[in-house]
Amino acid sequence: MKSNVFTGGVNLLGLKSKNDIKLLICYLLASIDVPLSKEDIITILQDNELANYFEINDAISDLLDNNNITYLQDDLTKYLINNSGREIADNLSSSLPISIREKALVATMKLMAKVKRETENTVDIISDKSGFYVECHISGGKNFDLLSFKIFVADKRQAELVKNNFQKNPNFIYQCMMALVSEDTELINDALKSLPLQNNTCN
Repeated sequence: MKSNVFTGGVNLLGLKSKNDIKLLICYLLASIDVPLSKEDIITILQDNELANYFEINDAISDLLDNNNITYLQDDLTKYLINNSGREIADNLSSSLPISIREKALVATMKLMAKVKRETENTVDIISDKSGFYVECHISGGKNFDLLSFKIFVADKRQAELVKNNFQKNPNFIYQCMMALVSEDTELINDALKSLPLQNNTCN
């Protein structure tokens, strides 16, 4: 069977049929039951080389035209799945390779976790005449910071690096900070054990 999609940026196990791309989008929206934006869907499928950028856009347009998905009522940048889209996912998702379904679903969950971390644990980069301040907040609940701190760096690149590293694992930073200020040796050891290991090479 010949492919009917552009395959640039798609690996050998990626989707070669536009119908399959539409089916995978329905499957994702039905599985997580959480609204996703077009950018979210493109990131999930394209970054994992499951579908081509242009074909993803076309698939989303077709799904909207066929009323398989719809815009979120109070946020027109995000999509929800309709009953017809759920029926498609329920009846046909098994025709997609399980490896693709699992890969896409894992990528979706990771993206949602990242968005949740960045929403709950905010970072502000504030320009100063001598450099940049990076102000980090770890949420403890509504209108409540569990931890906040500000650090000064020389340039924007360093500020973005601090922001990205903070948002990767704010819980680890909180654990380290508590270990230091409490001088709790057991907590310090636990923090060191959970430190992401780097591959070091010796000459």
